[in-house]
Amino acid sequence: MEQLTRLLHSAYADHAAAGRVFFASYQSPLDTLHRLSEGECWVAMNGNAPVGTVTVSAPHTTPAGYPAPAGGGSFWQLAVEPSQRGTGLGLRLLELAESRIAALGSTQVVIDTSSQATDLVDWYRRHGYVPIGTWRWDVTNYDSVVLMKNLPTTTPS
Repeated sequence: MEQLTRLLHSAYADHAAAGRVFFASYQSPLDTLHRLSEGECWVAMNGNAPVGTVTVSAPHTTPAGYPAPAGGGSFWQLAVEPSQRGTGLGLRLLELAESRIAALGSTQVVIDTSSQATDLVDWYRRHGYVPIGTWRWDVTNYDSVVLMKNLPTTTPS
């Protein structure tokens, strides 16, 4: 948990430096354990060091009032070690998350991120996500934009 928590802190440090307090930028190892216990945690390794991670859940339960369709999946703590940026690892983790959510039976994925993190919002939009609402978590200092993507469905042969 300590290594994974350090990865999260490192991956989200730029956001914290910009004044956006993503929970992953300061969570404890116990928080990390709790968050990954709510889904499937996938970790990309370089030798013995984690360099990327994402946690997925489908269907995913959201708080009352959260703007998400029933039965949708979600992912969180998508993180890439800064030294690995630009390698395509983030996209591979995104595709893994979407694939796992579809395999778990959801046809939509809903996520959220800081509305101030325009680089992230734009990245998700380039990958098919559309804004569907806003949300304010009590562990952050910003409003989140909630984004959704319809996943391709396959018909049994």
